[in-house]
Amino acid sequence: MRLPNLRNTLVLVALLAALTSSAALGQGIFDKYKKKEAQTRSVNGLVTDEAEVALHAVVQLKNMRTLDVKSFHTDDAGKYYFYGLDPNIDYELRAYADGYEARVRKVSSFDDRMELFYAFELKKE
Repeated sequence: MRLPNLRNTLVLVALLAALTSSAALGQGIFDKYKKKEAQTRSVNGLVTDEAEVALHAVVQLKNMRTLDVKSFHTDDAGKYYFYGLDPNIDYELRAYADGYEARVRKVSSFDDRMELFYAFELKKE
Protein backbone atom coordinates (compact mmCIF):
# COMPACT_ATOMS: atom_id res chain seq x y z
CA MET A 1 0.00 0.00 0.00
CA ARG A 2 1.30 3.36 -1.00
CA LEU A 3 0.88 6.42 1.25
CA PRO A 4 -0.05 9.73 -0.41
CA ASN A 5 2.82 12.12 -0.62
CA LEU A 6 2.72 15.49 1.13
CA ARG A 7 2.27 17.48 -2.07
CA ASN A 8 -0.86 15.57 -3.11
CA THR A 9 -2.29 15.90 0.38
CA LEU A 10 -1.74 19.69 0.37
CA VAL A 11 -3.34 20.05 -3.06
CA LEU A 12 -6.34 18.05 -1.88
CA VAL A 13 -6.71 20.15 1.30
CA ALA A 14 -6.42 23.38 -0.72
CA LEU A 15 -9.09 22.18 -3.16
CA LEU A 16 -11.46 21.27 -0.35
CA ALA A 17 -10.88 24.63 1.34
CA ALA A 18 -11.56 26.48 -1.92
CA LEU A 19 -14.78 24.57 -2.53
CA THR A 20 -15.99 25.12 1.01
CA SER A 21 -15.26 28.86 0.97
CA SER A 22 -16.85 29.36 -2.47
CA ALA A 23 -19.98 27.53 -1.29
CA ALA A 24 -20.14 29.75 1.77
CA LEU A 25 -19.60 32.85 -0.39
CA GLY A 26 -22.32 31.72 -2.77
CA GLN A 27 -24.68 31.19 0.13
CA GLY A 28 -23.98 34.76 1.28
CA ILE A 29 -24.95 36.07 -2.13
CA PHE A 30 -28.25 34.22 -2.04
CA ASP A 31 -28.93 35.47 1.49
CA LYS A 32 -28.62 39.01 0.16
CA TYR A 33 -31.38 38.33 -2.39
CA LYS A 34 -33.58 36.62 0.19
CA LYS A 35 -33.36 39.70 2.40
CA LYS A 36 -34.25 41.92 -0.53
CA GLU A 37 -37.27 39.77 -1.37
CA ALA A 38 -38.44 39.85 2.23
CA GLN A 39 -38.77 43.64 2.18
CA THR A 40 -42.29 45.01 2.19
CA ARG A 41 -43.66 48.42 1.51
CA SER A 42 -46.20 50.54 3.32
CA VAL A 43 -48.64 53.20 2.16
CA ASN A 44 -50.08 55.82 4.43
CA GLY A 45 -51.71 59.17 3.97
CA LEU A 46 -54.37 61.67 4.78
CA VAL A 47 -57.90 62.30 3.50
CA THR A 48 -59.18 65.87 3.67
CA ASP A 49 -61.81 68.05 2.04
CA GLU A 50 -61.08 71.16 -0.05
CA ALA A 51 -60.66 73.24 3.12
CA GLU A 52 -58.04 70.74 4.34
CA VAL A 53 -60.33 69.48 7.11
CA ALA A 54 -59.78 65.81 7.96
CA LEU A 55 -62.53 63.50 6.75
CA HIS A 56 -63.86 60.21 8.03
CA ALA A 57 -63.51 58.23 4.83
CA VAL A 58 -62.93 54.75 3.50
CA VAL A 59 -59.67 54.05 1.72
CA GLN A 60 -59.49 50.88 -0.33
CA LEU A 61 -56.31 49.22 -1.54
CA LYS A 62 -56.70 46.94 -4.56
CA ASN A 63 -53.99 44.43 -5.49
CA MET A 64 -53.90 44.65 -9.30
CA ARG A 65 -52.53 41.11 -9.66
CA THR A 66 -55.02 39.22 -7.48
CA LEU A 67 -57.77 41.89 -7.43
CA ASP A 68 -58.04 41.51 -3.63
CA VAL A 69 -59.32 44.64 -1.90
CA LYS A 70 -58.49 45.78 1.64
CA SER A 71 -60.44 48.60 3.27
CA PHE A 72 -59.37 51.01 5.98
CA HIS A 73 -61.50 53.62 7.75
CA THR A 74 -59.57 56.80 8.44
CA ASP A 75 -59.09 57.86 12.03
CA ASP A 76 -60.29 61.17 13.52
CA ALA A 77 -57.30 62.95 11.93
CA GLY A 78 -58.15 61.56 8.47
CA LYS A 79 -55.15 59.23 8.45
CA TYR A 80 -54.94 55.74 6.95
CA TYR A 81 -52.18 53.09 6.82
CA PHE A 82 -51.54 49.89 4.84
CA TYR A 83 -48.44 47.77 5.49
CA GLY A 84 -46.85 44.48 4.43
CA LEU A 85 -47.32 45.20 0.73
CA ASP A 86 -45.33 43.40 -1.95
CA PRO A 87 -43.09 45.97 -3.71
CA ASN A 88 -43.32 43.96 -6.96
CA ILE A 89 -47.08 44.42 -7.33
CA ASP A 90 -49.07 47.41 -8.57
CA TYR A 91 -51.88 48.66 -6.34
CA GLU A 92 -54.78 51.06 -6.73
CA LEU A 93 -55.87 53.32 -3.85
CA ARG A 94 -59.40 54.69 -3.76
CA ALA A 95 -60.73 57.14 -1.17
CA TYR A 96 -64.36 58.06 -0.74
CA ALA A 97 -66.68 59.62 1.82
CA ASP A 98 -70.41 60.41 1.89
CA GLY A 99 -71.15 63.53 -0.12
CA TYR A 100 -67.69 63.63 -1.76
CA GLU A 101 -66.34 62.46 -5.10
CA ALA A 102 -64.10 59.40 -4.97
CA ARG A 103 -60.46 59.75 -5.96
CA VAL A 104 -58.10 57.06 -7.27
CA ARG A 105 -54.30 56.92 -7.02
CA LYS A 106 -51.89 54.33 -8.46
CA VAL A 107 -49.06 52.67 -6.53
CA SER A 108 -46.54 51.46 -9.09
CA SER A 109 -44.13 48.57 -8.66
CA PHE A 110 -41.60 50.75 -10.52
CA ASP A 111 -41.54 53.19 -7.59
CA ASP A 112 -38.70 51.84 -5.44
CA ARG A 113 -39.63 53.72 -2.24
CA MET A 114 -40.60 51.40 0.60
CA GLU A 115 -42.70 53.99 2.47
CA LEU A 116 -45.22 55.91 0.38
CA PHE A 117 -47.45 58.84 1.36
CA TYR A 118 -50.59 59.67 -0.62
CA ALA A 119 -52.87 62.54 0.37
CA PHE A 120 -56.42 62.68 -0.94
CA GLU A 121 -58.31 65.96 -1.19
CA LEU A 122 -61.94 65.05 -1.80
CA LYS A 123 -64.34 67.52 -3.42
CA LYS A 124 -68.08 67.85 -2.73
CA GLU A 125 -70.32 66.17 -5.30
